Amino acid sequence: MFLILSKILPLFVYPTGLTSLLLTVSLFLHRESCWPRRLTGLALLLLWLGSNQMTAMAVTRSLEQQYLPPAEIPQAEVIVLLGGGTRPQLAPRPLTEVNEAADRMFYAAWLYHQGKAPAILVSGGWSVTSVQEGPPASESMTAVLAMLGVPLEAIWQEGASRNTYENALFSKELLQARGITGPVLLLTSASHMPRSVRTFARQGIEVIPVPADYLVADAEWRYAYTGGLGVLLRNLLPSASGMALMELALKEYLGIVVYWLRAYL
Repeated sequence: MFLILSKILPLFVYPTGLTSLLLTVSLFLHRESCWPRRLTGLALLLLWLGSNQMTAMAVTRSLEQQYLPPAEIPQAEVIVLLGGGTRPQLAPRPLTEVNEAADRMFYAAWLYHQGKAPAILVSGGWSVTSVQEGPPASESMTAVLAMLGVPLEAIWQEGASRNTYENALFSKELLQARGITGPVLLLTSASHMPRSVRTFARQGIEVIPVPADYLVADAEWRYAYTGGLGVLLRNLLPSASGMALMELALKEYLGIVVYWLRAYL
């Protein structure tokens, strides 16, 4: 039940859900009251704040800048790659496909080929909101890593976890079974790294963060407010891309709060 609620309840905190809720409530208030106008105004303000690129980039960047790529990546016994970045091979898809977070797998394969670790532990099962008839995320990630030249014998699969907490919990079991005691390279999206590092640390796993999938590059952030009036105005206007970026960042902040309340961090 917790897993289901953790996916549904945040929808009412995201700008789209909260705006819809406020507008719905305003419909049922007495028309002569001032509250319908106030709630409508608040809904429009939240919609604008939650869907312009400037705000979305700032919130996302506040997560991504917490862990930057290390200047020198040390060698480790294994790379722990967290689930995400794939779409399972379900009809009519001819192969496993990738999404925005696929950078995780490209980076993991690159690190492997650079000799940074002799193995990659892919951790990810089925989310409570994903299609259960497809393969777990670990199998989809393995298929992509194999396409990138990583031998199957170098890929360890953990396909039971449903969230970041279980990623850490079940990865710990697999690492202990393999006799891994030293620090591991932890690879996930940059915005997801703050929650992941703390969750793995809670399980007693020493990690070296190697984030990927940065959605806001330094140059893009500088250009957003130095590129001229036209660029600034464009970034201040509501957009679907701004909304998606904001909701991704809010998902992580909500996850941090929930994990703290449940002592997962």
